[in-house]
Amino acid sequence: MASGKSFSEIINSDQPVLVDFYATWCGPCQMMQPILQETAAKVGAKAKIIKIDVDKNPLAASKFQVRGVPTLILFQHGKPVWRQSGVVPAHQLIQVIDRQLAETA
Repeated sequence: MASGKSFSEIINSDQPVLVDFYATWCGPCQMMQPILQETAAKVGAKAKIIKIDVDKNPLAASKFQVRGVPTLILFQHGKPVWRQSGVVPAHQLIQVIDRQLAETA
């Protein structure tokens, strides 16, 4: 996790935060890694992307009812504004983030 901030501090930021709830043993989660890198490269500083290992952070997973991995949740000001389970293509993630930015502009 970046710069020692808590999960709640990170998701309460003004910029959208895409959280990938994953597990190291999960095949589809491993498929998300290059997709998240591509998404991060395209959205740049407009949004933050973080990964949360559900095995190491069961409280965060439980708080947001993450039942399967990967589960992606987009937070704005600490509130989930979009979520989807499974592998999501980069172009769809970029659309979701851009739409959220347009709504809050």
